[in-house]
Amino acid sequence: MSLPPIVFCPTDVPLKAAPINPHWVRVGNPEARNVVLSRSADGTASTILWDCSAGEFVWHYDIDETIYFLEGSAIIGDAGTSPRRFVAGDVLFLPKGSVANWHVESYVKKVAFCRRVQPKVIGQALRAASFAKRLLTGRGAAAPAMSLGG
Repeated sequence: MSLPPIVFCPTDVPLKAAPINPHWVRVGNPEARNVVLSRSADGTASTILWDCSAGEFVWHYDIDETIYFLEGSAIIGDAGTSPRRFVAGDVLFLPKGSVANWHVESYVKKVAFCRRVQPKVIGQALRAASFAKRLLTGRGAAAPAMSLGG
């Protein structure tokens, strides 16, 4: 059985126009661009390179998105948290259902790790199947997940 190749995805690839929903724009004329760097075989996960010029907008998340900021900065907040400036090297997680207010002062570039959330019953079935496979192949139970809180 051969393993799939490792795919290298540079971050200096050409980006294509990806207009922000005009109803979401609050101030200015932010121009966004993106490119898909990778997609999982089952289509539930992708990695996207995205950039945006100055402006303010609200973003409605219909997926889980983990953001790693590469360049520039953005001030981001929601109804429950105070706005915070995110700069190169920062990481932000926005779960499905989040509504975030973005203020891009001049420019921001990010890599986004996006995951379509499956119904809970499907997630449970996938975990059970994975556990059964580990037992059958002699790998045993997976190590417990690490907590970020301590």
